[in-house]
Amino acid sequence: MNTPFPPAQAAAGAQPVRIGDYLRQWRQRRRLSQLDLALDAEISARHLSFIETGRAAPSRDMVMRLAERLDVPLRERNVLLIAAGFAPAFPQRKLDDPALAVARRAVDQVLKAHEPNPALAVDRHWNLIAANRMVGALLDGIAPSLLAPPLNVLRLSFHPDGLAPRTVNLGEWSAHLLERLHRQCEATADAKLLELYHELKAYPVPAPAAPVVSNAVAVPFRMRLGDEELSFISTTMVFGTPLDVTLSEIAVETFFPADEATAARLRSMAAAL
Repeated sequence: MNTPFPPAQAAAGAQPVRIGDYLRQWRQRRRLSQLDLALDAEISARHLSFIETGRAAPSRDMVMRLAERLDVPLRERNVLLIAAGFAPAFPQRKLDDPALAVARRAVDQVLKAHEPNPALAVDRHWNLIAANRMVGALLDGIAPSLLAPPLNVLRLSFHPDGLAPRTVNLGEWSAHLLERLHRQCEATADAKLLELYHELKAYPVPAPAAPVVSNAVAVPFRMRLGDEELSFISTTMVFGTPLDVTLSEIAVETFFPADEATAARLRSMAAAL
């Protein structure tokens, strides 16, 4: 949890300019040596060194190959291509673009089909895109300012006027969410995600009461709803092999009841909606 971000990611005002600088930063974020990356990309370490230092200009195919081996997000692959003097390869559309209509319908169908269990879709910064009816039912009484667009799901989870006071295992759950966000920051080098990470760390949440038990299958989310306690386990779904930047950054978070009492309560809530 407290592992620092790579220096290239954490440094302010150190934005690269040349394609070689970008590639070196991504290689360092992935903790790869030049030899490791060269072997994976099936090129010589000497050639990769020349690209990173600006002594050789990579072809478009080479940029795409290295970005693939480095698992660079689509949004940043476009940045690499532009830095190398090429046009972006991946379109970036707004969510209401007709080209994304099929994908939006698929998300809506998944959310609807998941009822009576809660499910929601978020963008790359954890801002809410859509949610099924059960999510709204569980957020009744939350401070309206936290529910106003753009509704940030992680901020809602940590904020003292949000879900934090209702979360029974706040220490364990917040540590789990911070770890997920930490991994995202390292994987994407997204400045807004890093800013969100530091914001969430500043909220007054307790440390985990105890380590996660060794035979646990998942970290549960346990919340109070009136006099009852509901317990959930969650899964995350993303689109497979997307070719659009926006689509690649949509995640669907689905919650399943972790016990029969929670399942029964959800069924009764859904029947009343």
